[in-house]
Amino acid sequence: MIENRVWLTQIVPHTGLSAEATRDLRSAVNLHKRVMSLFPDDLGERARQQTGALFRFEEDATRGSRLLVQSVVTPDPTRLPARYGAVRSTEITPLLQRLRPGVRVNYRLTGNATRTLSRDTTAGRPNQVIPLHGADAEEWWLRRAASAGLDIHKIHTTELDDAAGNRHDKQRIRHARTRFDGTATVTDPDALRTCVTTGIGRGKSYGCGLLSLAPAR
Repeated sequence: MIENRVWLTQIVPHTGLSAEATRDLRSAVNLHKRVMSLFPDDLGERARQQTGALFRFEEDATRGSRLLVQSVVTPDPTRLPARYGAVRSTEITPLLQRLRPGVRVNYRLTGNATRTLSRDTTAGRPNQVIPLHGADAEEWWLRRAASAGLDIHKIHTTELDDAAGNRHDKQRIRHARTRFDGTATVTDPDALRTCVTTGIGRGKSYGCGLLSLAPAR
């Protein structure tokens, strides 16, 4: 069962009115900082884990752009800059509590599909993390979904631009992103709730790993 209340916040950035919003959308590092600014400042080095903060930026030709933020701490939209964007928060705890074996769901995940090379590899550096694409990325998601309590029926993949940016220590971060959409049946509700609230894969600080569910019609 869910130990904490879970919130999903949608932010529609006003890029025509807010220079801060425009700047944030150019960098995954800036987006991470903006997301974390929605929560108290005194949470220490593991603030993202304590708040359960995960986010995904979506661009849609019909609906426009939006930033989705999931958390187990209620976000404070007044901490955003003036005219940054339209904000709406919804508690999704009831949705997660209704998950049962056999329930069909629609899913979306923007994931950082990767594999780690072995120590005796000849394909690169030992223990190097390499991005996966195409069929390899699909196989990555199918494995992750099975361990997350989902039996995948349909899967559609979309390769996205990398999540990239420069951290304050000038280190460049870059995470390959693939969006997975489709339908599935719940096989293990507890495992699924855990994966929804903690995220899937690498790059969680930079817009990867947020698994979204909705009842399948």
